[in-house]
Amino acid sequence: MREEILSRQAADMREQGIDAIVACSPENFAYAAGFVVPSQPLLRHRHAMAVVSADAALNLFVVDMEESTVVREAPGVPLTIWKEFSDDAMSELATMLRGLGLSGGRIGIEMDYLPAGDFARLSAALPAVTFVPAEHLLSRLRQIKTPGEVALLRRLARIADQAIGDTLSALKPGDTELDIAAYLTRNIYELGAEHFKLLITATGERSQLPNVGPTDRKLVRGDVCRVEIFSVIGGYQAGVCRTAYVEEPPPMAEEVWQVMVDCKYRLLDLAKPGADCLEIYNDFVGRLKAHNLPPISFVGHGIGLHLHEDPYLGATPLLGQPGKSAALEENMVLGFEPLCYRTGYGFGVQNKDLMLITATGSELLSDYTDTDRLIRIG
Repeated sequence: MREEILSRQAADMREQGIDAIVACSPENFAYAAGFVVPSQPLLRHRHAMAVVSADAALNLFVVDMEESTVVREAPGVPLTIWKEFSDDAMSELATMLRGLGLSGGRIGIEMDYLPAGDFARLSAALPAVTFVPAEHLLSRLRQIKTPGEVALLRRLARIADQAIGDTLSALKPGDTELDIAAYLTRNIYELGAEHFKLLITATGERSQLPNVGPTDRKLVRGDVCRVEIFSVIGGYQAGVCRTAYVEEPPPMAEEVWQVMVDCKYRLLDLAKPGADCLEIYNDFVGRLKAHNLPPISFVGHGIGLHLHEDPYLGATPLLGQPGKSAALEENMVLGFEPLCYRTGYGFGVQNKDLMLITATGSELLSDYTDTDRLIRIG
């Protein structure tokens, strides 16, 4: 998987006239190296960078605290270590790049991630280098998944889906949102995830809130419950959300849910190579408006090494590029989520899955839990 990814980066660099790319963010480091440096997402100053040159060679640059982890994860990959409390990381990076024959020319770098002060020092240390933005290049490359990435995302989708399904089947009235979180996180790890992101447990009136964590609120008869989690392996992540009710659905819950189910199958029908992302989103908006339900600004997005990646099935298909359209392509993987937080009936519903864009259409990757009907608790 890594060799194919590095080769694709190198081919794109040669086409763009770029001599190397310095990946600074956790997701693009993982894209090149195959793993996330544990403390990089937590402490931004602990720079970990992957330098990919136009001949597809990989060199890594990491803080001394993480040396042993990186050596274990990337045996044999050339590695430069900088000392957290005595080195200027940008000075050490400049020395590394000069040693790779990159004292001049064009180098791509993530302008949307590297702090401005660090970039200023790096530029001053390498005055003959022309630094060019690489974030959109890397984003475009990451949209099209390799077979290995597809297989991993399929596994992650199944883990998240089964973990939620098994959790909901174990719940009973009187359990709390904290109990949901305890069941769910244990299931995620037992099914093989390395860790997880964005645990959402929203029950009763809280089901209308988009991104909330667990509380000591107890489940009572008639509650609607939204549960979402992203399972993670090697930096890759897949999110699934399921909606349930406790003992008896409240008025209009089943009718609103049927709208989401119809939208799910409509999205799967529309999603295919060449399909326009904005047109798919507008179809979803029209279906919700026909039932007086308010949409949010997207109904799906790319997924992989980040929670949200391009393209969006939304009002702006490319993040940070308003006015630009985008079409689906084969081997994209998207999270798609027919949802309505503010239904007007005191509850919110969400049905989030993963799909793969195939040569002729789309394929559902998260199919453990049957969501054609609301899930019953108790």
